[in-house]
Amino acid sequence: MTNPSNDTFTLAGKEYSSRLLVGTGKYKDLEETDAAISASGAEIVTFAVRRTNIGQDKDQPNLLDVISPDRYTLLPNTAGCFDAKTAVRTCRLARELLDGHNLVKLEVLGDEKTLFPDVTATLEATKELIKDGFDIMVYTNDDPIMAKRLEDLGCISVMPLAAPIGSGLGIRNRLNIRTIVENASVPILVDAGVGTASDAAIAMELGCDGVLMNTAIAAAKNPVLMASAMRKGIEAGREAYLAGRMAPKRFASASSPMDGLFF
Repeated sequence: MTNPSNDTFTLAGKEYSSRLLVGTGKYKDLEETDAAISASGAEIVTFAVRRTNIGQDKDQPNLLDVISPDRYTLLPNTAGCFDAKTAVRTCRLARELLDGHNLVKLEVLGDEKTLFPDVTATLEATKELIKDGFDIMVYTNDDPIMAKRLEDLGCISVMPLAAPIGSGLGIRNRLNIRTIVENASVPILVDAGVGTASDAAIAMELGCDGVLMNTAIAAAKNPVLMASAMRKGIEAGREAYLAGRMAPKRFASASSPMDGLFF
């Protein structure tokens, strides 16, 4: 059985101990961003290239002053892209700004109301970026067929949504997430829809390799405390998965054996 003390997973040839990945949006300032990320224990931090200053504007605060590449693995993402062409261009811009950094989180959205992925455009962008040498962690819906297809194209991680981005609804379709996990040969990370620590724990109990979140932490009344709670929820859910839960039963089963009673 896996020992939780050395239980890691691998992305693009690098091992990670923390299975919680966090974003940088919606915080009140960079100081709160820094404090929440530190409390989360995350080793991988994602940010929207189109909405974040990482050196494009020399006169504005630079996010990299808070999430130093010396301390975290940076995961630029294509949030806000609604077509494959824009997503591909955004990834290439990130690589240029980050001196050849190939690890990206790809998301191509279908519409502004649901922020569901456009899976056709996602496939198109994936093929072009793989050909261009990127290591792609890809946001998609909770369809096991699409998840496997993206893996087969060469994505290093598949990231099915739990619920709409920023909704906090938790995992809406546990069976699909479990099926995706069971069919995968790459890390599966739940992305979008987590609202609280119990949601994160459930994702881990289903066998996911990790969870990526932003709004669930940043929109909490106390983001730093919520980041700490999410860290513990991830750890508890992972340990429960490794421990192997008891089989559910319809009727009661006495905790103490009935044989050999003294009176």
